[in-house]
Amino acid sequence: MRVTELALTDFRCYRSAHLVPAPGVTVIVGANGQGKTSLLEAVGWAATARSFRRVPDAVLVRAGCDQAILRAEVEDDGRAQLLEAEVRAQGRNRVRLNRHPVARTRDLLGLLRVTVFGPDDLELVKGGPAARRGYLDDLLVAITPRYEAARSDFERVLRQRNALLRQGVTGDDAERTLAVFDDQLVGAGGELVRGRLGLVDRLTGPIGAAYQSLAGGAAEVGAAYEAEWAEGPVPPGADAPAPDEVEELLRAALVARHRQERDRGVTLVGPHRDEWRLHVDGLDARAHASQGEQRTLALALRLAGHRVCTDLVGRAPVLLLDDVFSELDPQRAEALVAHLPDGQSLLTTASSVPNGIRPERRLRVGDGRVEEDE
Repeated sequence: MRVTELALTDFRCYRSAHLVPAPGVTVIVGANGQGKTSLLEAVGWAATARSFRRVPDAVLVRAGCDQAILRAEVEDDGRAQLLEAEVRAQGRNRVRLNRHPVARTRDLLGLLRVTVFGPDDLELVKGGPAARRGYLDDLLVAITPRYEAARSDFERVLRQRNALLRQGVTGDDAERTLAVFDDQLVGAGGELVRGRLGLVDRLTGPIGAAYQSLAGGAAEVGAAYEAEWAEGPVPPGADAPAPDEVEELLRAALVARHRQERDRGVTLVGPHRDEWRLHVDGLDARAHASQGEQRTLALALRLAGHRVCTDLVGRAPVLLLDDVFSELDPQRAEALVAHLPDGQSLLTTASSVPNGIRPERRLRVGDGRVEEDE
């Protein structure tokens, strides 16, 4: 799986940009603020129809323009496909795949898969539970695109249910509406939880192996999925709740919290409140690990996710490494280079290329242009 060509018009700082990434490593060099990350962001958008920077699509449109144009040619197992997108500052985007309109962006998922390493990855370990939930859900959707429907459905019903709780559940109509929302939340939330639990089980071994390889030591890395609806840690693997049991637990917890939810005007039960707690040598990594250990664990999460996705899908995602090495000490940088998977990689840097990286193509960005770097 690789990107063979990328063309942009009025995307971020680029009036026009065109690049042909190498099948292996492409290094993109330029000063900070010149648009290196924007090129990776465009590749990421082609894979997920959203920015990995978690910003609205309107931000991607160059200032003063109504829309940005993104065109990406992708090759997967010898098959070439063309994605064309009009990303609009206002209104709905228009997307075509192989010249045919795409009604739903979720229908694009699976066309291209990416693994993103970025400077903000430290938040996966030291940040709040939302960052780790997002990591699991993004990886889950990359591996099995149908989970995007479950995630979208859950987020929609959560918004609607919270709005009803805020305005007050009074009268028979509101009670019936709340009952419908409960059913929808249990259904979509249960599917999302089951997907997360299966993924967590697959990730545990690869995360530990990646951490030990990067750290060069024998630290023990573990993780626990914790949920209020399960009243604590959810047993892993074969001991995890059965599919029907997950929904039963969610429903029972909703019933038990109904009065409290009405009083507070917010949904207190569901996967939006779950925690995936990471441990190093038995201690909570968020609270007790050093920053070096946290950074190593964040890299291990990305490497493990890439490996699990490759194993389950049968093809390696494209690696997007956004100025990662500037945040690493020489030992960790050398270890990451040694353990980078094969396949297509796009790497940005404001300075020198790390030792051990052998680029097939070097590009330089500046003043809104992309040029070959001699």
